[in-house]
Parts: sequence; C-alpha cells; structure tokens
Amino acid sequence: MSAMSLKSILAATVITAGAGMTSVVAQTFPAKPVEMTVLFGGTAQTIGQLLADLMSKELGQPLVPVARTGGGGSVGYQHVHSASADGYSIVWNSNSISTNYHGGKINFDYKAFKPIAKISIEVPALAVSASSGWKTVADMVKDIKTSGKKLKIGASGKGSFTHLTTVALLDSLGLAEQTLHVPYDQGKAPVELLAGRIDAALQWPGQFLSHAKAGTINILCVTSNKRVSEAPDVPTCDEAGAKGLNITMWRGLAAPANTPDDVIAKLEAAAKKAVASEAFVKASKTVGFEPAYADRKEFGNEIAADDKQIADLMKKLGLKQ
Repeated sequence: MSAMSLKSILAATVITAGAGMTSVVAQTFPAKPVEMTVLFGGTAQTIGQLLADLMSKELGQPLVPVARTGGGGSVGYQHVHSASADGYSIVWNSNSISTNYHGGKINFDYKAFKPIAKISIEVPALAVSASSGWKTVADMVKDIKTSGKKLKIGASGKGSFTHLTTVALLDSLGLAEQTLHVPYDQGKAPVELLAGRIDAALQWPGQFLSHAKAGTINILCVTSNKRVSEAPDVPTCDEAGAKGLNITMWRGLAAPANTPDDVIAKLEAAAKKAVASEAFVKASKTVGFEPAYADRKEFGNEIAADDKQIADLMKKLGLKQ
C-alpha cells in the first residue's frame, strides 16, 4: 500500500469518526441542563423566564435563565462567546448584538453566534406623565417648540437600542436640538415620569400599561409601522407625525458559532413549540410583546439586514466606533 493511499484511508477514518461523534452528541443532547444567558432585566427577563420554562418541558432537561446584565448586553455576550460550542450555553439575544459591536463595546459581531430561532418582537412606546397635559405627540411638540424649553427625556444608556430609537424619533419630530437626555436605571421609566424628573420616556409598553390604565401616564405613540395588540388605541409614531419611522426590537436565541447544526435543530424545535403555546400567547397580551417565531435561516437573514440598518443609523448619529 502506498503512503498516499494510507494517508487517504487515515483521513477518511478521522472524518467518519468525527461525523459519528457529532451524531452521538446530537442524539444525546441535552444530557444536562442548558444555560440561557439573559442580558437585561424588565420585559426581557420576564419573557426569557417564561420561554425557559416552556422549552424545558420540550427538551426534557431544564433550560436555566442566568442574568448577566451590564454594559448594554456586552457582559452577557462576552460570556457566551467564550463558552464551549456544545449547545449548553446559549444567549437570549436581541438587536443589542449590533449596537454593542458598532458602539465599540465588544470586538465581535453577530457572526460570532449561530441563530437558533427568533422568538418575539417588542415595540418601544413614547410615554409622558398625565400631569403634563400632553395627550398626543402634537401636543408635546407644540408645547416644547413654543415654550423654547428643553424636553427632558429618559435614556437607558448612550448607544443602546432605546437611545438610538429615541434619537431617531426626536429627529423625525424636529426636536433633536431641544432635547436633554437624562440617564436612569433600567426599568425605572414610570417612576421617573411620575416623580417629574423627566418629561418623556421611550421604553417597552409593558412598563407603562398599568399606569396608563390607572390614568397616571399617557402613551403617545409606538415606533413600529403597525399598532400593537396590547395597546390598539395608541397610534404609531408615523401616524402621529414622525413620518417613515419604523423601529422594533427582536428577541431570539443564539449559540456560539461552531455549535453543531443538529444541536441547534433540537433547540429550534423546542423554541417553536414554546412560542406556539397557549401560555406564551396569553402572556404576550399582558406583558407587552408580540410572539414572532422565525426559524434559524429566516432569523439569520433578519439579523444580517438589521445589523446593516443599525450600523448606518449609528454612523449617521456619530455613535459608530
């Protein structure tokens, strides 16, 4: 037997063995609990916990949500990026992968992760205290422009998704030069509004719904191009005067880039059943999000397109590093 033939046989043996190992890993996955890194508190944490509970039933092993907040999501992304690509460490991710990368907080982009499934979308809402007397966006714009005062608006961190959306909205309304961004802790928007420390805030509707029902906070508009089911009477910001504005946040699951496809498929299947469940759909109506399942391929295409849009917006606003 020639040396070349022997080399070819050995190579084929290694490849076959490797394929067999991958198959065995996929067949036994998950053989232990899977850890899901949660990047943010508030609505993200609430949805993530529910998703984990529902997926655990499908996987036959616990899917354990672990909060790794901080740095606008960068702390959690760095943890999962450095984890083994075996499916046992995944991330409850969002558009924040792109804001973190283009903002210079992490040195890897969305391609460092393999999409599992898109789960939901959340649409930021602009809200003000009812005591302001502003019942519409037009009321707010007219008052700020005629008074000449600065609009104090809550901001959850420079370069964050809600900050970018806030800037884009104010620019569309012609208020960019009459605005003062006031930082506050995540999840504190209603408290800051009711205390009078800020005039307006752009955050997830779930933070405002109970206050709106109580009549203490007015939700003026949502940033998508369609009204949201949990607040059907609230106009889109486009309808309210911010023409062409259409910005939403997706949330989904991803794993380190080299995670085996068969393992990804098992996680994807569990996610699909969880999103379609009655419990998940019911929660969406009270928590303030929209179920929006997409498989890994469609989700991957959306992440790539969204990354370009965010890069362009951050460059325009001078926030791209």
